Amino acid sequence: MSPRSSDLGKPPDPKDSIAAHYRERHGSTPVIIVAAPGRVNLIGEHTDYNGGFVLPAAINRHMVIAASPREDTLVCLHSVDFSSDASFSLDAISHDTQAEWSNYERAVAWALQEAGYELRGMNAVLAGNIPIGSGLSSSAAIEVATAYAFRTLNDLPLDLVTLAKLCQWAENEFVGVKCGIMDQFISALGQAQHALLIDCHSLDHRLVPLPAEMSLGICDTKVRRDLVSSAYNERRAQCETGAQLLGVPSLRDAEWSTFEDRQQELPEPVRQRCRHVISENQRVLDAVAALEEGNLPAFGMLMNQSHESLRDDYEVSCRELDIMVEATWEVDGVYGSRMTGAGFGGCTISAVRPDAVGAFQAQVSDKYKSATGLTPSIYVCQAEAGVRLL
Repeated sequence: MSPRSSDLGKPPDPKDSIAAHYRERHGSTPVIIVAAPGRVNLIGEHTDYNGGFVLPAAINRHMVIAASPREDTLVCLHSVDFSSDASFSLDAISHDTQAEWSNYERAVAWALQEAGYELRGMNAVLAGNIPIGSGLSSSAAIEVATAYAFRTLNDLPLDLVTLAKLCQWAENEFVGVKCGIMDQFISALGQAQHALLIDCHSLDHRLVPLPAEMSLGICDTKVRRDLVSSAYNERRAQCETGAQLLGVPSLRDAEWSTFEDRQQELPEPVRQRCRHVISENQRVLDAVAALEEGNLPAFGMLMNQSHESLRDDYEVSCRELDIMVEATWEVDGVYGSRMTGAGFGGCTISAVRPDAVGAFQAQVSDKYKSATGLTPSIYVCQAEAGVRLL
């Protein structure tokens, strides 16, 4: 494996060391160890808050919690990654402005209790190998892992769909991030060697097998942009305007033929935003059909079209993402590539033939570094199972 990018290899697996960290902190063996995966969205970007379709896969990068119950209402947390401690009482949950990483665990405890579930305290040690801030959903993974730990230690009658919805609610209302349902849903319900088609309106979902002839190449541009939240809210408002002008509850309900007939009535950039969302919803359904037929060239072409639409119509790409994707398109053995996530930085996702992985890593790293001066992190992942006890 080429050493040209500092993170080409697999990062240390926290599952291997979490029990030892717990024993070091508490002098005993944890009662449970829970692992929840991060995710990558294969196709279907900025469709979730429009009630549309997404196709994420859980990946073999995890947030892991080792935990034991307490006899009181205190939750004592230690983060290995932040080398930090935090604690709170279940009787009075508030935000922590010092150990801000702990607000996700606080949010989950708050949401579970607000929903009527009775909890007791716990000692917990947390660690992960999902890169923070890269768009691979480390926050959703820690939420889902925390909820699953509480569920297990308190024997809660909580199915995984409800667990995912409560985790989303926790992030929306306690943390204050108005995320969609996709990240928590796939971290809870993913399956190995499968993606998950999610209807973000009804929450209907079904597994989609991923061919063995395809590896998932995730390239982190190492670019973090502050524009995401303001641009995200602006795009949402533009989509709502477009739906109103087209006379539909949401862009999910707009037919492509309706858009074609009435697009001249839409002002720019609302027309562009609608064109992306309506066409992207169809691309997701076409991508599922291509995967189920084993037609990887067709799947890759849809990924490429998705990136072009996000770049030109939704305008959420950036120079670095475009350079990364275009470098990937030049590699023999790559079926397709696109930006993934909210945009303006973060990661790309590529469908790569397994025998081309080495060339993919080396060539993309070299071209990207030469063009930007930045050294990317490149992760070759497989689709992983959702949250589980180890």
